[in-house]
Amino acid sequence: MSDSDGKKTLGLRGAPARPGNVKQSFSHGRTKNVVVETKRKRVVVPKPGGQKQTGPGAGPVGDPSRRPAGITDSEMERRLKAVQAAKAREAEEAAAREAEEKARAEERERRRAEIDAKEREDREREESLKAKAEEEERAKREAEAAARAAAAPAAEQPAQSRAVPNKPAPASTPRKTERDREETNKKNRLADDRRSGKLTVNQALRGGEGGRQRSMAQMKRKQDRARQKAMGGTVEREKIVRNVNLPPAIVVSELAVRMAEKIGAVVKALMNNGMMVTQNQTIDADTAELIIEEFGHNVVRVSDADVEDVIKLEEDDESDLKPRPPVITIMGHVDHGKTSLLDAIRKAKVTEGEAGGITQHIGAYQITTDSGQLLSFLDTPGHAAFTSMRSRGAQVTDIVILVVAADDAVMPQTIEAIAHAKAAKVPMIVAINKIDKPAADPDRVRAALLQHEVIVEKMSGDVQDVEVSAITGQGLDDLLEAIALQAEILELKANPDRAAVGAVIEAQLDVGRGPVATVLVQNGTLRTGDIFVVGEQYGKVRALIDDKGNRVKEAGPSVPVEVLGLNGTPEAGDVLNVTETEAQAREIAEYRANAAKDKRAAAGAATTLEQLMANAKADEDVSELPILVKADVQGSAEAIVQAMEKIGNDEVRVRVLHSGVGAITETDVGLAEASNAPIMGFNVRANASARNTANQKGVEIRYYSIIYDLVNDVKAAASGLLSNEIKETFIGYATIKEVFKVTGVGKVAGCLVTEGVARRSAGVRLLRDNVVIHEGTLKTLKRFKDEVPEVQSGQECGMAFENYDDVRPDDVIEIFTREEVTRTLT
Repeated sequence: MSDSDGKKTLGLRGAPARPGNVKQSFSHGRTKNVVVETKRKRVVVPKPGGQKQTGPGAGPVGDPSRRPAGITDSEMERRLKAVQAAKAREAEEAAAREAEEKARAEERERRRAEIDAKEREDREREESLKAKAEEEERAKREAEAAARAAAAPAAEQPAQSRAVPNKPAPASTPRKTERDREETNKKNRLADDRRSGKLTVNQALRGGEGGRQRSMAQMKRKQDRARQKAMGGTVEREKIVRNVNLPPAIVVSELAVRMAEKIGAVVKALMNNGMMVTQNQTIDADTAELIIEEFGHNVVRVSDADVEDVIKLEEDDESDLKPRPPVITIMGHVDHGKTSLLDAIRKAKVTEGEAGGITQHIGAYQITTDSGQLLSFLDTPGHAAFTSMRSRGAQVTDIVILVVAADDAVMPQTIEAIAHAKAAKVPMIVAINKIDKPAADPDRVRAALLQHEVIVEKMSGDVQDVEVSAITGQGLDDLLEAIALQAEILELKANPDRAAVGAVIEAQLDVGRGPVATVLVQNGTLRTGDIFVVGEQYGKVRALIDDKGNRVKEAGPSVPVEVLGLNGTPEAGDVLNVTETEAQAREIAEYRANAAKDKRAAAGAATTLEQLMANAKADEDVSELPILVKADVQGSAEAIVQAMEKIGNDEVRVRVLHSGVGAITETDVGLAEASNAPIMGFNVRANASARNTANQKGVEIRYYSIIYDLVNDVKAAASGLLSNEIKETFIGYATIKEVFKVTGVGKVAGCLVTEGVARRSAGVRLLRDNVVIHEGTLKTLKRFKDEVPEVQSGQECGMAFENYDDVRPDDVIEIFTREEVTRTLT
């Protein structure tokens, strides 16, 4: 293509062109101008009512040759409309964005203008205030100068000054003006300090704006110091002399707090006395006493045990005492029907919830009789492993119901329950249960109780006895009547209007609720929000739950409740005391924990070197089975540990490496792996991480819900450590008649089997004058010339010993067999 001038041009065909110049750049700075043509793009608009074309040759409307195949006019129209709508949307969005940008720019301009106006106003206000202050200061100086000039004596005035009345007063000297200006600035600063010291409502509401705000008391003290300083007085704080409680050892920071002195001042005083210490170090009482006296305070020597003085029990006045419900403990042998009897009384299914139908924990319940009397029951387990739990039950109870099965009479745990009741000096009521059974013989039970110094009323004694049946309900009313009579005789009273005192019946670590303790309130009233200390733990009552699972606000005397809000799991049997402050409770708990730790350390250090060596020699011959025990509640853990201590003999014993409450954790698995010990879980399970770790490291975890099974399995495992017993059985005797020498064999004894049988595979002993001179095995046993396995009594045979030839006539050969017998622990 070329233009009218004949020059070559670049362009497109089929559309009107517009000429233009393009500058091309090459290497070495060379350039070249090229004339190009730009053409407009043709826009195809379909004609209205255009003829519809079909077939492979159909094209866009208006240009049949360029329309794609298979596109109709309507489809083309739809596509064009879509393109136009998209362009319209793009235009609208662009307009919206432009409007938004414009609005933002206007907003920024408006804010900038507001800020500038505010800054201008602030500057104008400051300038006006400054000008006003300068004007006031100038007026004040002029007034003072006029006053001084007027006060001057008339004799000192020169004659010419009186002759010119309109002449102004002489200005003050530059030194005086400068001094006046300094005094004025000082007064203004004092006024500003007084104004800035006031805590306004806005400052209080702003809170942390501008940093830490000073309190009203601090502002007042600052104002008082400024006022005293302005009046020319010395600013000295009045010294407050305090009585400082000084234990045998104290931390430096705690000493400073008790004296209400700065920690830095106390550390400096110690350094002046030659002790280079920090605030976290502990000093002895003598050094602390010197520092206290140096600061002018009084020393009050106390011991660590004095922290428990805040919970000393005081005697209640008779006028404050009110009747309380009796606490009844049900005791007896296992499977004699204790829980079933309580179940019949409270008309609830308790036994169904216990594994194996036996009671594993101490249950605390409260019921109301038909006569309206309130009774608190403690149901203790009857198994021998729960002796300690039964002992705790007897310590907090008022009345013991001794349950004895009429068809089984007095059993070992029955005797233990009698001993506990007598040790606690608690009155007993004998409930002869299972009276409905055909084999029931209540008189036999009464006679058996006589052997243990329990004389019932039917035997002319003072112990009440009632025949009952937990199945049919027979005698239950008589039993409740006996309890009411015994409670009336005891005249049980307590003061509900004092700080609560209670005993922990059971404690456990509950997932989701944390440490939970079942507490029987003995005196006072325990309320939600009370701060308490129990054993080595403390806490604040977060919730109280009664035996029916309902939340209660308070619990009075003889009421069993579950307490939530402890910082750790206490020991069952610990005493709960309510304190005034959390600091007191924490201090008491820490003192008890430290005392228990020192006691354990002292017990370990009390062993002498000779005792340690003797124990080491004894342990060489003793095989140990290490185990870890985790239980759901503290009482069960204690009972299992006590049962493990009873397993074993002089050769084998069970060693409990660790026992605790709660789920089996990864830490337990690590300890078990290091000690090659199994983990016994009683009513608890391992968490996911502990299970995975146990599978990886090959640690065995066993789960139990009945203590019988756990004890039997451990006993069987410990029995596997016992060496097998070798048992000998004599099967025959033979007497040597003659001794022959046989080539290639040696000496052969011609014998007569006098008793039993002689066997080739059995062991033999050679007796000479009833003394054993050789023990071994037979090399050969022949009958005539044939080798035989055995020879019966009364027959002759030839015997040769293995590696022994010293045989003589009339010697006796003892034939015996050996077998290994597996031993078990009883």
